Amino acid sequence: MHVGVFIEESRNGVDEAEAFQEAFDLAESAEAWGLDGVWLGEVHFNTTRSVMSATVVVASAIAARTRRIRVGTAVQVLPLGNPIRMAEDAATIDHISQGRFDFGIGRSGSPRAYDIFGVPYGESPARLAEALEIILKAWTGEKFTYHGKFYRVENAGVSPRPVQRPHPPVRLAVATDETFTHAGGQGLPIFVGLRAAAGLEDLRNQLKLYRDAWQKAGHPGEGDACLRIPVYAATNERAAVEEPRETLTSFAKRQAEIARAAVGRAGAGPVERGRERAERFANLTYDGILKTRAACGTPAQLIDRLGELRNELRLSGLIVEPNAGGLLTIDQEKRSLELFASKVAPMLKRG
Repeated sequence: MHVGVFIEESRNGVDEAEAFQEAFDLAESAEAWGLDGVWLGEVHFNTTRSVMSATVVVASAIAARTRRIRVGTAVQVLPLGNPIRMAEDAATIDHISQGRFDFGIGRSGSPRAYDIFGVPYGESPARLAEALEIILKAWTGEKFTYHGKFYRVENAGVSPRPVQRPHPPVRLAVATDETFTHAGGQGLPIFVGLRAAAGLEDLRNQLKLYRDAWQKAGHPGEGDACLRIPVYAATNERAAVEEPRETLTSFAKRQAEIARAAVGRAGAGPVERGRERAERFANLTYDGILKTRAACGTPAQLIDRLGELRNELRLSGLIVEPNAGGLLTIDQEKRSLELFASKVAPMLKRG
């Protein structure tokens, strides 16, 4: 089982230079503590929340600073960029990392960035599909021509080719019933999370849709699902519950606002489904957050809870969000992650 750390959030109150240095330090610490991967979230036009607008640049810096840990995007928002340039960037990082790059892709659940970039959010599913097709062709190293609805490529040969063959692992972020089914039919590994799902029961049902579509399409095995989840570890139960209270409550409030902003937008799915998701987040108590959106506890408690999720959801990987909400101190964040890496992750990998 892959166990990694997700870096997206800037800690509240730090300036931009500090935010980058803390991200680099966290990545280097994750490698030293034995975690398998560092995954970088892409956030645009939110100056108080994140400096991670250029994830491929940050991934390149982390790849150069590390030797063993895998480095991935979670996710690269394909509809907002040029697919040929993205193929070149990703292949270059694969060389810098000597084959340690993972290409996580998606279209984002927030339409605001699309508005500012001038890309219709309603076009995002089709743009993502075309962009991925172009990137995979580009990575073959052979010249190709592509004429799609949104992109045209004429007799292009892209260099460099990735180190990993045929290409770096591709993993798609999914959130709706439709995207779970599509990813399964395409045979794509997936990211799943608890930000968009109405709860664990919804996630169980969506993973069934994914695996049914995977098997119906004739792909070997049963798919590959990696769960991203906020985690906080402490040596006693009281600290594990109380120390992340403010940051997880803030995280849930923000997710409700993001969900509300997307309701009714083309490409965001049915209005009622979006409204219900927003209201569920808005009405969550802290106890509800702990039960359905996060994992907080002592090492023994986390081994039980995350091990149960791993087995029940048949997960191939777990990506820890160490500071969802951005309100933990750096000492709290690193102490929690080190405790998780030393006491919990080895047991999850062991099965």
